[in-house]
Amino acid sequence: MADKAWDPYLTERDRAVFAAAGYGQRMGFGRRPAIVIVDVNYNFCGDRREPILDSIRRWPNSCGEAAWDAVACIAALLAAARPKGIPVIYTTGAFRADGWDYGGWKWKYGRAKDEYKTPSNRRGNDIVDEIAPGPRDIVLPKLKPSAFHGTPLAGHLTLLGADSIIACGGSTSGCVRATVLDAFSDNYKVAVAQDACFDRSEVSHAINLMDMDAKYADVLPASEIAAHLKTLPEGLFDLPSG
Repeated sequence: MADKAWDPYLTERDRAVFAAAGYGQRMGFGRRPAIVIVDVNYNFCGDRREPILDSIRRWPNSCGEAAWDAVACIAALLAAARPKGIPVIYTTGAFRADGWDYGGWKWKYGRAKDEYKTPSNRRGNDIVDEIAPGPRDIVLPKLKPSAFHGTPLAGHLTLLGADSIIACGGSTSGCVRATVLDAFSDNYKVAVAQDACFDRSEVSHAINLMDMDAKYADVLPASEIAAHLKTLPEGLFDLPSG
C-alpha cells in the first residue's frame, strides 16, 4: 500500500525484522463484510473543524482536524456500502450524565468530569451529522474501548451472517485497535480503513496502524475498500427494516 502512515517511523532494523519474520501478509476481504464505525461522535471530533489544541479546550477528548479528515473518508465508504445493503454498525459512548459509570477511565484521564459538560448545543455522544446513522443502521452504546465489550455486536454479526468487519473511526490506538483485536480473536477477517481512522496522537495513530497491519488486519486506503464494496452483489444481507 502506498503512503503507509507508519513508514516515516520505521527504522531499517524494523523493516528487516518484519520482512524476515513474515508479518504483514494480506488476509483478504471476507465475503460478507459489515462496517463498524467506532465512536465518531462530537466528544471525539469536536463540534467543528479546528486545530486540536483549540478543540480540546472545549472538548477534552477531541482529535481535532484529523477527526474531520477521517469523517470525509467514512462518508465515502458509506456511499459505497449503503447502495449494496452492506450492514453499517456504529458505536458511541453511553455514560450516565453524572459520570458514575465512568469506571476505570477516571484512573488515567484527568479531565473526566469535563466530559459530562457539553460545551455547545451538541450532545457529546451523538454521531456527527456528516455521517449520521440511517434508519437501517445499528447503533450500539458502549462503556469500554472495544465495540465487542459488553455489547451485542457479536450477536448482531451472527444474525447478519457477517464473516468480516471493516473498521474505522477513533481513536486508532484505543477503541479502534481494541475492536480490531477482539474481531481478530473471534476469527473475523478485518480490514481497517487507514484514512478513515483518527487519533489525538500522530505517532500513536501511525504505530498502531502498523501493528494492526502486521498481525491482525489489512490496513488499506478507504478508497480501495470502497472500490471493493462496489463489486459485491446486492441483497447479501437481511438488514433491519428501519
